[in-house]
Amino acid sequence: MGGTVNGSKPRTPLRHGIYAPTMTFFNSDTEDLDIPTIRKHAVRLAEAGLVGLVTMGSNGEAVHLTREEKTAVTRATREALDEAGFRDVPVIVGTSEQSIRGTVELCKEAAAAGGEYSLLVPPSYYRYAMNEDTLYEYFTTVASASPIPIILYNYPGAVAGIDMDSDFMIRLAQHPNIVGTKFTCGNTGKLARVALATNAVTPKSKGSGWMAFGGMADFTAQTLASGGSGIIAGGANVLPKTCVRVWNLWAEGKLEEAMELQKKLSKGDWVLTKAAIPGTKAAIEEFYGYGGHPRRPLQRLSEEGRKRVTEGISDIMKIEKSL
Repeated sequence: MGGTVNGSKPRTPLRHGIYAPTMTFFNSDTEDLDIPTIRKHAVRLAEAGLVGLVTMGSNGEAVHLTREEKTAVTRATREALDEAGFRDVPVIVGTSEQSIRGTVELCKEAAAAGGEYSLLVPPSYYRYAMNEDTLYEYFTTVASASPIPIILYNYPGAVAGIDMDSDFMIRLAQHPNIVGTKFTCGNTGKLARVALATNAVTPKSKGSGWMAFGGMADFTAQTLASGGSGIIAGGANVLPKTCVRVWNLWAEGKLEEAMELQKKLSKGDWVLTKAAIPGTKAAIEEFYGYGGHPRRPLQRLSEEGRKRVTEGISDIMKIEKSL
């Protein structure tokens, strides 16, 4: 995971802790990118204790953006972090395309915009052809050509049910430019097997440098118990301090206290998970004063829907605001 970014500063190491796949904010009238809000949001999350951000993930509505817009979001995020003194907070970029050629191009564009790592789901449009040999060629060829290291993204719900198993990920981990997995599948047994085989980073050990990320806030403590390295959680856009608190309590050996807070976090995170991107943006707007709406065809929440989200996370937001 060494090397430099754009031939300049050394690549920022990935640390154990909480990461957020950041939202992409738009002008509510025009649906143009709202760059000032994107910058503001990135800094707020870093100030809350997050150790890394992901642009152009599922929560970032990457599928709704042009390539030029994707570059603009990543560049704005990196510049905002640097200007606020958070140069040690790396930016991971979703760079998935359906072809090897297209994905490599996106990896290069992400690197040029300040991205330090790439997050990749398997290609899935031609689902019938995506056997293990095809996927192995996809990931290893992209990794060999990418100027930035690759993090595998196991998210069956977004890729026609493709669910990489632990043996396959352990095999891919042997490639020197594949440095981790995000387990949005929620399978902590799989995470544990991969973390063990790769000697993954934990709060107590730098290990090999390989990262085993849980993919949702509602199994933060469970990821730690499974030997994981961090969480990349959509809920951290709204509840960053609570996620960090659960992580730190467990890392400090305060397991019962961590699990009690995890239960409350899981309850609140489920509200955000059900409400998805529109609900997460509504929650940010309600509690932080900015947020807006998703880009169509995603629908805006009704007033009744916004009220359900606000009420559903009110208890955990009291905790968040107290931290």
